[in-house]
Amino acid sequence: MALSGIQIYKLLPQTNCKECGFPTCLAFAMKLAAKQVELSSCPHVTEASKAQLAESSAPPVRLITLKSKTQEVASGNEVVLFRHEKTFYRRPGVLIRVKDNLSADALKALVAQADAYAVGYVGMDLTIDGFAVEAVSGNAAAFGAAVKAVRSLSARPLALVSGDAAILSAGLAELAGERPLLCGADENNWEAMAALAKSSQAALAVRSASLEGLAGLTEKIKAAGVEDLVLEPVSAGMSAGLAHNTLIRRLAIKKNFRALGYPILCFAGIGTNSPLEESVAATQAIAKYAGFIVLDNFLPELVYPLLVLRQNIYTDPQKPIQVQPGLYEINSPKPDSPLLVTTNFSITYFSVANEVEGSGQPAWLLVVDAEGMSVLTAWAAGKFDADRIAKAVKGFNVAEKVAQKRVILPGHVAVLSGEVEEALPGWEIRVGPREAVDIPAFLKKAL
Repeated sequence: MALSGIQIYKLLPQTNCKECGFPTCLAFAMKLAAKQVELSSCPHVTEASKAQLAESSAPPVRLITLKSKTQEVASGNEVVLFRHEKTFYRRPGVLIRVKDNLSADALKALVAQADAYAVGYVGMDLTIDGFAVEAVSGNAAAFGAAVKAVRSLSARPLALVSGDAAILSAGLAELAGERPLLCGADENNWEAMAALAKSSQAALAVRSASLEGLAGLTEKIKAAGVEDLVLEPVSAGMSAGLAHNTLIRRLAIKKNFRALGYPILCFAGIGTNSPLEESVAATQAIAKYAGFIVLDNFLPELVYPLLVLRQNIYTDPQKPIQVQPGLYEINSPKPDSPLLVTTNFSITYFSVANEVEGSGQPAWLLVVDAEGMSVLTAWAAGKFDADRIAKAVKGFNVAEKVAQKRVILPGHVAVLSGEVEEALPGWEIRVGPREAVDIPAFLKKAL
């Protein structure tokens, strides 16, 4: 059972050293009880106290990691209901369902296409996370062969789906040294499924149509020695699914109800009549607390917006997406090509880079470390000034690659021209457009 703030306080050093960031140990204890800080923030807590505080300091949603021999996907460790309260930590894994009754050619085509899918987005490659192999044939040999075929085509983590522990065993035999997710434990088969999960050290998904049923099963399975569980609430439609997911998350975080403190599994295709409906269900699952999402259909035009949505929701709102500062080449620039300057806020960088690339004009783009802020925001915060620009010019050895000592500043910070001239003696400072969309015309006419 979770400890109260006063109980936690009694186990802390009670020195009020403030090294945890709070004025008193009592204040820290209250935050720890509310799951708003981590125990590791206290540098002086004793090992004995750590052991007693383990339950209270553990995140309310258990971290579950699926592993292949070279890759992994994890979900859990969430501590808030809404991203703006702090942040979401583990984006949901997106898996593609593969049925064991597919022909060899159909299976190969599906897995190969999905595994190879990668699309660039603000400097990152968006991809799926794995596959869920489902036994619909009812034949252990066919299931084992399907798992073997999928593994030969992809190194991504797998989920194995069947209500028959014997059939799942055939799939596990093809995954030595891996940690898949076993799906299908319910009130009727949980003992056999728990025994299989324990012996193979796999994670286990628990299925029930009610929250009471889920909680009862997790308690029994945990008592049987299986700690790594995933919840699969069986819901009749999206409305019921939303209610179930929300209640599970709220009970885990607000009430610290450990029996439901696990990631949620969503089969987005169940109950839908088309790939578009499945995409809508997956969108809801991403936004509302699913930890692993299984898609029946792999269509790039529908997968892409789901992956973008996931990336946006699971990006820390207090830490803007950044690109690596440095000197970038666009359209194979020569030493006499123009040199533009911008900040390392990803949207700013890609807006400028895409316009330059689209213009067909070769150019150098110097990206200055502005702590992930846009041009105007960084300038107002003192993170994009003459000193930082000069430091970037010198630090990235721009003079060795650029023959024309000419720097083009963003138009919004024209006020920096004089200061940059002083910081970079011998360099010509010019002011470019205020908006990225005007860069192509500027490059063609002004230079």
